[in-house]
Amino acid sequence: MIDIVVDAEVDGMADFEPPSAIDAAVQAACAVAGLEASEAELCIRFCPDLEIRALNRQWRNQDKVTDVLSFPMQMPPVDLSESLGDIALAAPFVRQEAVRLGVPEDAHLLHLIIHATLHLLGYDHIDDDEAERMQQLEREAMRRIGLHDPYPGEAAQQAVA
Repeated sequence: MIDIVVDAEVDGMADFEPPSAIDAAVQAACAVAGLEASEAELCIRFCPDLEIRALNRQWRNQDKVTDVLSFPMQMPPVDLSESLGDIALAAPFVRQEAVRLGVPEDAHLLHLIIHATLHLLGYDHIDDDEAERMQQLEREAMRRIGLHDPYPGEAAQQAVA
């Protein structure tokens, strides 16, 4: 079960609606990680930029707004009968990012949900090899739900290298 929470204070976004394909994005992230997750349990919260900044400061010691934070409830290997954890997205910041990147807002939100779900499953991007593996999984999950390559510049650079 995926709990979706939209904070009432989402800054100036009276028209905000969570993407309809959240379940498909979570399932795609689990599938590319080798898990059957038709019943994955997690909470996704869409919140204002100031709340993400406070969470980022509290949990990562970084006093700035970021697009998405993940809070895993388990260490790998994960048990899908238990909650995977929580995801928090800065809805206004993500909207601005989508415009800057030239991608639809829902597609960008779904990419970030895939990214954060992979974090909940134990993936990270601390070093180059981990980052490359995680990006491959994100690309495949996005492809599975019919969306764009979230790292087109990196793909071109890797092809040249």
